[in-house]
Amino acid sequence: VGTRGICHEPSTIYCVRYQPLLQPPRMRKVVKTRKAPKPSGVYSQGIVSGDFVFVAGQGSINPEDNRLELGDIRSETRRALKNIRAILDAADSSLRSVVRVGVFLADLKDFDGMNEVFQEFFPENPPARTTVGCDLPEIKVEIDCIARLDSTSRMRGRKHKSIR
Repeated sequence: VGTRGICHEPSTIYCVRYQPLLQPPRMRKVVKTRKAPKPSGVYSQGIVSGDFVFVAGQGSINPEDNRLELGDIRSETRRALKNIRAILDAADSSLRSVVRVGVFLADLKDFDGMNEVFQEFFPENPPARTTVGCDLPEIKVEIDCIARLDSTSRMRGRKHKSIR
């Protein structure tokens, strides 16, 4: 798809060339909220791009004091999902709009406990999910996700670079 143009080659009697239409610049917005832990490295809590919000991996960190809340797999999963919910809320999305989740478990034997809490947060029509075992520093679980923005989101047309 493009605009009509004329070829400027001398040997051409008539030519129609299609030039690509200029696309509007894609907005990339940083999501920041005090209701989720501050990033501990060089990354954002979330990024809105197009109609989606990409949430960085969340562990069992309490956003009030930015300290680990170590416990059993259920409590750590619950804290990670609460952090994700806070970031989604800040981006005008929600858990019901999540389309994909990545779960990283320090011990795959904790799958059933994680899954039990996961069902509390996603009781119907859960998102696609991948669960893998990996080495995690101190924590038992880390969770990231991708969600669609809600259709009435103020983020869609927003020109600001970050949202608080």
